[in-house]
Amino acid sequence: MRNRIFPAVIGLGYVGLPIYLNLQKKINTVGFDIDKKKILNLKKKIDTNNQFKKKEFFRHKINNFISNYLQLKKCNFFIITVPTPIFKNKKPDLRPLLNATKIIGKIIKNGDIVVYESTVYPGVTNSICVPLIEKISKLTNKINFNVVYSPERINPGDRKHSINKITKVIALENYKIKKRVSFIYKNLTNKLFFTNNIEDAETSKVFENIQRDVNISLMNELYIICKKLNLNYENVIKIAKTKWNFLSFNPGLVGGHCLPVDPYYLSYIAKKNKINTKLIIAGRKTNDLMEKILYKKITSYLKKKKIKYNDKLLICGLTYKPEVADLRNSIAYSIFIKIRKKFKNCSGFDPLIHNNEVKKFSILNKVNNYKKYKIIIFITKHKILIKIYKKLIINNKKIILNCML
Repeated sequence: MRNRIFPAVIGLGYVGLPIYLNLQKKINTVGFDIDKKKILNLKKKIDTNNQFKKKEFFRHKINNFISNYLQLKKCNFFIITVPTPIFKNKKPDLRPLLNATKIIGKIIKNGDIVVYESTVYPGVTNSICVPLIEKISKLTNKINFNVVYSPERINPGDRKHSINKITKVIALENYKIKKRVSFIYKNLTNKLFFTNNIEDAETSKVFENIQRDVNISLMNELYIICKKLNLNYENVIKIAKTKWNFLSFNPGLVGGHCLPVDPYYLSYIAKKNKINTKLIIAGRKTNDLMEKILYKKITSYLKKKKIKYNDKLLICGLTYKPEVADLRNSIAYSIFIKIRKKFKNCSGFDPLIHNNEVKKFSILNKVNNYKKYKIIIFITKHKILIKIYKKLIINNKKIILNCML
């Protein structure tokens, strides 16, 4: 093992930032992102994702954020945590990953280690990323440098399964570097699971999210059936849960950057190998359908209550899931945008959104007077919004629609 390992985290989003902050507690680490505005905010200790409690965020040493990739040359251990989205046609968009890989290719040196944490379909690391590094750097994998894959398991908004409590899977093909890799990752968690097959680890990551996506789609379909048949869904589930092996999944709006994306990564490579993924895509379609169903529920209710074009509306809860301050890929936010086109004075409100993001998305993160709105609609189930909803219900002076699943 080298005398000194100097890690860098490439991509400071929901995955990269927690990894950086936790590593920085124990070992000097560089945090890199091409978004210069994000770097400036982080240097000022501004967490626009509201991912950390203020006290927790401010006690970290924040002095190693950079946006100039040339400054990465001093590092010798690179953890890549960039997003892997999809195009409009549902095919994998590997551009962020390839751009990060090109940067690594330009600065990598003999003995360096590169760890990919971004979610991909099986084969991307060894068949696409490694050859790209070799082409740019003129170095050879397993001889001059080594590549590792460690699927990320950060769950935004989930404080129970924080990074120091979860099992971290590490796939490496050269066990000579195991000690160096362990040295870094033991600063994050003591629960390390090693495998020598990168493709298996890549596949396990998409499996994890697809299993959850399909189970939620089943509950969404059962929820739709109950509503159509005028059955009490909550009571039906309460009864069903009395059976010992009934799985506890809830219906909901499936947004964000993992569940709506990962099924398409696996189905893409499956289709290339002439495999038809019927169930996986069917589950995706059911979950996508929930936006249409909820939008119809809201607009029908507004029509029933004879809400006019100029009436003031307030839609509460816009992020993609509870306790997360992220509007990207949010079905709730998409529904709000559609309703705002129909009603001139429709305002969006989410108390979790950072002040820096309010103007960008033209929404509110504070409401001082609920009385001025003719109708208030609740979508995303933040704890603070549940409290507000209950207070407004007690007052019983407003038309309120609860769409929190």
